[in-house]
Amino acid sequence: MLGFIMFDPLYLIILAPAMLLAAWAQIKVKSAFARASEMPSAGRMTGAEAAYRILRANGLQRISIEQTQGFLGDHYDPRHKVLRLSPDVYNGRSLASVGVAAHETGHAIQDAAGYAPLKLRNGIVPLAAVGGNLSMIIFMAGLIFSFTQLILLGIVLFSLTVVFQLINLPVEFNASRRAREVLVANGIVAPQQDAEVGRVLNAAALTYVAATIGAILTLLYLLYRSGLLGGSSSSRN
Repeated sequence: MLGFIMFDPLYLIILAPAMLLAAWAQIKVKSAFARASEMPSAGRMTGAEAAYRILRANGLQRISIEQTQGFLGDHYDPRHKVLRLSPDVYNGRSLASVGVAAHETGHAIQDAAGYAPLKLRNGIVPLAAVGGNLSMIIFMAGLIFSFTQLILLGIVLFSLTVVFQLINLPVEFNASRRAREVLVANGIVAPQQDAEVGRVLNAAALTYVAATIGAILTLLYLLYRSGLLGGSSSSRN
């Protein structure tokens, strides 16, 4: 059933802008990270040390820092109050390493401050995960069996993914803004190095923008295929 969507020419045409943006964003991320990885930070700290200093400066010593695996698999776990950094970020002493570490630390600061968009994002994560996994199956089953209720349920479930992506954007941009501010304020990055850190974080932000556009375009595709947006349901073709 999912194969129909993945190989539907209309789906590929509609998703083309998001797919191209996502590919370009990945190139930008790798390029910006590689460039900034060659530039030592003013404070000569590792990413882990920078994260610890920022957490301590904000009274968040209770948050632990762990090393995780994978390239740029860095994230903050609000449930267990753990900051997980990939090896290159955890051990690196470059602008790229401290920039990424500070971004994830920005999420910890958001969490401690009760930042509303983060709380909303964390609250919708389970629903968005279920919706993302089941929506396409339910939608396609509805088309195949001409069951309107299933079609609508699939669309509603996938809409949760779109809502999650829309909420995620301000959360990520705010974390990057906080990161750049605390890096300079704590002497980890010199003011003249801020622009380079910004390149890394802005490139990473493009991946979230691409994901959001992709989710919106997929929703439009589902609405069109269902006949709710100027098209005709595949089950009636």
